Amino acid sequence: MRIIRASEIGSYLYCQRSWWYRIAGVEPENKRELQAGTTIHYQHGRFVMASIIFRIAGGMLLLMAIGLFIHYLITHL
Repeated sequence: MRIIRASEIGSYLYCQRSWWYRIAGVEPENKRELQAGTTIHYQHGRFVMASIIFRIAGGMLLLMAIGLFIHYLITHL
C-alpha cells in the first residue's frame, strides 16, 4: 500500500486527469510552458516577500516617527 500525501490529494481535487497522468507516468508535452509558469510564480513570490518586508519596515519607521514626535512634544513643552 502506497502513502498518499496531502499535496497529492490537493492535486487530485484540483484536476483528477492531471493527477492520473502523473500517477501513470505520462510526461507533459508543454514542459517549456510549465517551466515558464514556475519561473513567473517564483518571481511573484519574491515580489510578495519584498512587499511584506517593505510594509513591516514602513510600519517600524512610522512608529519611530510617532515616538520622536512625542519625545519632541515632551521635551519642548
